Amino acid sequence: MTSTELSTAADVVDWRRRVHALYRAVRETAEPRQAHEAWRRGRDQLLASHPASPLLGEHRAGFSGLAVAEYDERYRFEVAVTEPDPSLPSAFKASTATDGDVPFARLGTVVLPAPEGEVRLDVWRLASYGGGIFLPVKDAAPDSYGGGRYVLDTIKGSDLGTTRADDGTVTLVVDLNFAYNPSCAYDPEWACPLPQQGNRTAVPLPVGEQHRGAWVDY
Repeated sequence: MTSTELSTAADVVDWRRRVHALYRAVRETAEPRQAHEAWRRGRDQLLASHPASPLLGEHRAGFSGLAVAEYDERYRFEVAVTEPDPSLPSAFKASTATDGDVPFARLGTVVLPAPEGEVRLDVWRLASYGGGIFLPVKDAAPDSYGGGRYVLDTIKGSDLGTTRADDGTVTLVVDLNFAYNPSCAYDPEWACPLPQQGNRTAVPLPVGEQHRGAWVDY
């Protein structure tokens, strides 16, 4: 391993540590709007200055912050994970340049009564080392990133809260205000797992990070 590789690995470790801390603060903040504002500021700081930021170098100098919609409490849900649609695939593999084929297994479905209509999203488990819950979404809002966004990716720290009842029911906090663009929205060298059929909806979700935030004001 070269000194450059070691430095890069250490930067990624620090990035993950900071993201985990940011989401821990979100979960510990009682008022969701305040938590969302702290999350937005924290992500802006990380993307602007951290050596592991996915922002390309030429975009960092003029970076003035991500375009994130105002918080809307109507898009925050605490929902149980239910049985998935048996007609959809139960697993998929995402091909990446750094980690090869990354397997995911479907755990179930969440049903979100969004203002514009009901949204059904599959919940996935990272079926390899480390595990973790993964919840992406691709919606019809015109300002959403075309490749889809992530709401939960717990192995990387994006965790808004999970509870398990005595009967085994698992409930997730799914707050779409915290939907964010994956790293491939900023740097084409990244290969990101994208929403599968069960994570695509014709319902517009006009909250969270906006697509224009990946390209404008840099």
